[in-house]
Amino acid sequence: MPKKIYVVRHCEAQGQPFESPLTEKGLNQANVLVQFFNNTEIDRIISSPFLRATQSIEPLSKKRNIEIEKDERLSERILSTKDLPDWYEKLQETFKDLKLKFEGGESSQEAMNRIVNVVEEVLASGTENTVIVSHGNIISLLLKKYVRDFNFECWRNLSNPDVFQLTFTPTGVNLARLWKEDTLSKI
Repeated sequence: MPKKIYVVRHCEAQGQPFESPLTEKGLNQANVLVQFFNNTEIDRIISSPFLRATQSIEPLSKKRNIEIEKDERLSERILSTKDLPDWYEKLQETFKDLKLKFEGGESSQEAMNRIVNVVEEVLASGTENTVIVSHGNIISLLLKKYVRDFNFECWRNLSNPDVFQLTFTPTGVNLARLWKEDTLSKI
């Protein structure tokens, strides 16, 4: 039986810090996610501990009566602890050189390993359908692990929220983007 992992990027938030809540629009998007997953079997929900991530999945958690497991390894990647005025260019460089590391931050490879460890633990568990909620940069690195050409431009094109499905079979891994720009208008 294939195992499915639904990778969800959090809904629209008021900022980047750990405690940044969702905007009003983001709260509405979180409720849309409930409808989006309405016909999807879900056994487990694992989320970044950041407030914007947990708020994004709380309505689904309550509707399905599935506890949200918070996992620090799903926290957003720290590019640097220094203020980088050219952070955008620096981030782009880290997609080309996975070992590139800036002061106080982690390399793309380190962040990728962190989130891949969560996925590997899920695959080793008995659950078949898991939702993982996290952040754009680290999600991009997870997807890059399984689809090598997932690059900086792919990261730039992510939406809030966004949903991908990783399907693991004995013959390999399939990636599908489930969330479309007009998803909100169809629900």
